[in-house]
Amino acid sequence: MLPVPRLDYRSVSENVVYKSTNALNRKASLPLDAVQSVVRTYTEFKTLSNALNAQRNARSAVGERIRRSAQENDAAAKAFAMTEAIKIKEEIARLEAALIPVEETLLSLALAIPNDTHPSSPLGPESAAVTLSTHGPPPIPPTPKRDHVTISRKLGLVDFESGATVTGNSWYYLMNEAALIEMALTNYALSVAVRHGFTPVTTPDVVRSDIASRCGFHPRDNSDPPVSQAYHITSKTQDLILSATSEIPLGGMFANKTFSDTALPLKVVGLGRAFRAEAGARGTDTRGLYRVHQFTKVELFAVTAQDNSEKMMEDMRAVQVSIMDGLGIPFRVLDMPTEELGASAYRKYDIEAWMPGRGAWGEVSSLSNCTDYQSRRLHIRYKSNSGSNAPTTFAHTLNGTAAAIPRLIITLLESGATFDEHGELVGIALPQVLRPFWIAGSERNVIRWQ
Repeated sequence: MLPVPRLDYRSVSENVVYKSTNALNRKASLPLDAVQSVVRTYTEFKTLSNALNAQRNARSAVGERIRRSAQENDAAAKAFAMTEAIKIKEEIARLEAALIPVEETLLSLALAIPNDTHPSSPLGPESAAVTLSTHGPPPIPPTPKRDHVTISRKLGLVDFESGATVTGNSWYYLMNEAALIEMALTNYALSVAVRHGFTPVTTPDVVRSDIASRCGFHPRDNSDPPVSQAYHITSKTQDLILSATSEIPLGGMFANKTFSDTALPLKVVGLGRAFRAEAGARGTDTRGLYRVHQFTKVELFAVTAQDNSEKMMEDMRAVQVSIMDGLGIPFRVLDMPTEELGASAYRKYDIEAWMPGRGAWGEVSSLSNCTDYQSRRLHIRYKSNSGSNAPTTFAHTLNGTAAAIPRLIITLLESGATFDEHGELVGIALPQVLRPFWIAGSERNVIRWQ
């Protein structure tokens, strides 16, 4: 088990107005007096801690008096000191017992407070997002002829019905060329990330729920009472869940470790399955592959020094843009507003691709700078190489999607669908960057290379 998270209670106490306003701007599900409650509890915690430290110092002083009186054969002084030591011991036990629930309450209250927000992040709901850049060819006009579900059924690419029979709604089988597209996309995204210095990792798909919580992933739906959106695994010895994103096991790789500052940044790219139990909104958001319960995901993760995380965010954004550029599809990069930031994110970029069959832009990638939010909970630290007595510092962590496979498949199918002179679907045109990763041998003649 990891040590208890090391949160910065002093920062909360010294920035009550900012922390309260920040939580309000992010629509965090906190009581109105949540930050003030942390301050009050922290004051009580400090009072008890100071009293406990004073008693422990007194115990040391009395212990020294007992040793000295024994050496001097002063029985009366020794007896008086022993009586005082018993009283001090009882007071220490009382204070320690009183401190435990206060410390637990303080931690519980402070864990609910979201990360600070970058001053450049837009204020407000999703509609307030700022477009940072646009890429790729002009968007194809929206048309139901390019709907990926229709395309998939005509070409035998996705079996939604069998998925529903075997598991339930929003589960699926990728078939024929769609299965090959998944493998090609996965290896293509990995190759770009590795070329940019990321170490490839395959991650466990099962994680301790404590690790997920420390990473900031503990979503609940809006029911009363709220229901967890994670898939829990029955275990007699551990509280385990299916990982919702490779970010969780990747962050756990670095937990409770201290690195030399010269070893930073650490950059890994993880391949794993993501499991999401949420049902999602009705309508187009749950149609086909757009919002599913399980999908393959290639994830970028970095650990940096505190003064390097903003630069790393831009470097990781460049990797994501490079991956998307190679696919030759229209996409845009957004600076996401406060109400769209998860608890751990200091700043968040989203990449949206144009999906003509859906007639809308759809999120295919995100990138978050979590500063020290995760590292304080996971105990990811670094220290200067200047000497053994150098203080340790909490690192900054970042995570970003290199490839969320089903949504990229939607984009490729809807953008790459080709039709004959009668308007009949005849195949899919795929970008050349995927060709080196393609498994040849199909005689269906469905794929055309752009």
